[in-house]
Amino acid sequence: MTLKVPANYYQNFDADFSLDVPTEGYGGWKKAEIEISTAHTAVVVMHAWDCGTREQYPGLYNAVEEIPRAHEMCRTVFPGLLSAVRGSKLKLFHVVGGGDYYKNYPEYQRIAALAGPEPEPLERVKPDPVLERLKQFKRDHAYVGAHNAADAKEACQNLKFAPEAVPMAGEGIAENGAQLFALCKEAGVNHLIYAGVAINWCILLSPGGMADIQRRGVMCSALRQAVTAVENKETARGELCKEIALWRVALAFGFVFDVDDFIGAIRPTT
Repeated sequence: MTLKVPANYYQNFDADFSLDVPTEGYGGWKKAEIEISTAHTAVVVMHAWDCGTREQYPGLYNAVEEIPRAHEMCRTVFPGLLSAVRGSKLKLFHVVGGGDYYKNYPEYQRIAALAGPEPEPLERVKPDPVLERLKQFKRDHAYVGAHNAADAKEACQNLKFAPEAVPMAGEGIAENGAQLFALCKEAGVNHLIYAGVAINWCILLSPGGMADIQRRGVMCSALRQAVTAVENKETARGELCKEIALWRVALAFGFVFDVDDFIGAIRPTT
């Protein structure tokens, strides 16, 4: 069975060389009704964490500015979205990491066994004292800051699923690309639509993220209102890093869906 779903894509052509900035001739964001297969598509929720409160971990909140947006997204967007997915013919997966909060879930244990052991890690260069000092300088002065480090470490040791994103029985749980691919193979999935945190960081580059799984031939799309991004001082007010990341998804990976359009398309008609 297939569904018609409104999707956003980006027309990255044609440059207009009569303009001062030829790239401004590009078509830009457009929307079209595309087809998805219910048998071969899954929504995947990635790193939707409960990170605790600012009172518990002030140092973490000082450096990880997206946490309040992520918690608000989980509170306001996820209930309707995940309810619609669970009531549809689409599958729902979860990509986890950053602790052991998920390791007692039977579905995680099953998929870990199905995927088998991870390949041997890549060989790494041998660090020297100068490299170690450079890394320490970045930790102290760039991210997360020496005075924030203890809070950030403690918080990461106490991560758990956001209450709105707790997996239900039978929903696949994976912590890396091998396990997510095992889930996709088992379920016949070749198109993953991501929600979660953060579209320009974890969802893009962490184990089980888009760069990891696209190498296996899986198309990767995103839900615009169900993702956040890591922002900086210059971008946070307009969430510009999120906009750039969604453009990158639309250009290099798959499509960008608006949550309301997506829910309307997948909701049963009877």
